[in-house]
Amino acid sequence: MRRFTKILIIICICLLISMKNIVTFAETITEDELYNINAKRDILVLMLAYQDEVKTVEKDSNGLIYLVMNSGKKIVYDDKKSKTNEEKLINPDLQDMLEVKYSLESIDKVQKGNRDPGRARVYELLNEVYGNTESNITKNLEQVSTAYGTYPFNKKNEAAESLKKALKEASEAAKSNPKIGGCIAPINGTFNYRVVRGTGRLSAHAYGIAIDLNRNNSDYWKWVKEEEGSKRIASYPVELVNAFENNGFVWGGKWEHFDILHFEYRPEFIFKAKYFNNSEIKENENWYNGVPMDEETKAKIDLIDNTI
Repeated sequence: MRRFTKILIIICICLLISMKNIVTFAETITEDELYNINAKRDILVLMLAYQDEVKTVEKDSNGLIYLVMNSGKKIVYDDKKSKTNEEKLINPDLQDMLEVKYSLESIDKVQKGNRDPGRARVYELLNEVYGNTESNITKNLEQVSTAYGTYPFNKKNEAAESLKKALKEASEAAKSNPKIGGCIAPINGTFNYRVVRGTGRLSAHAYGIAIDLNRNNSDYWKWVKEEEGSKRIASYPVELVNAFENNGFVWGGKWEHFDILHFEYRPEFIFKAKYFNNSEIKENENWYNGVPMDEETKAKIDLIDNTI
């Protein structure tokens, strides 16, 4: 009994020391240091997600960070402007876009208050990667053959190949869950050069990087009340969502303004969810901890560390 008591006391002391260290570190890390860590993480996931299009990262004399594309185009990471949530949706910079985290956890209801991760789009980036006019985008389309039909999708940045893989994975999952096939087909569409209704902003469909699966009348936030949306989300096959997320797509069902039939190729959000979903900064831990490492990734990390 005495031995057990001693062990219990030692464990309690260790826990107290550990908690003290965490609190001390949280109190000593500065706002600037935290900002730089988050900036480095965001830049890294962008460089990983668009590695064939991003050339480098730069920081100017005013402290502004830029993602530099192969064309020479510089896209500001954080314009330092104060914005409302609505303004961040309408005219986001890269930091605004990525501050709303996407979760890979399964859900069973409408995600109130999550500000729609992936719904904000930096059009300078999309224009550079997928095409900046209807004509240029159309030239980048390829026909993707799947078990559910053939559909046009943007071939740049492996978007078309990722769609093919996602639907193949979903098709395999449908063999053990027949409900999946009914949620997929008939597919509502992929490429459609149009703006988001009620706005002047191009839809992701305009770039050929989004797909709408089989429509249900409870799929969209403007069509039904939250309760009906939650019922639809709870019934949606997890395997289908996983098939798309595994291949770089975000699901509109995880938006507060839900769009359940909608999947959009946004690999930067999936990378951030995989590697940096836990925002806790731990003492003596590298900011890139958890990222799979190879020579190319190491080179990107070194570049970011030397710049930011």
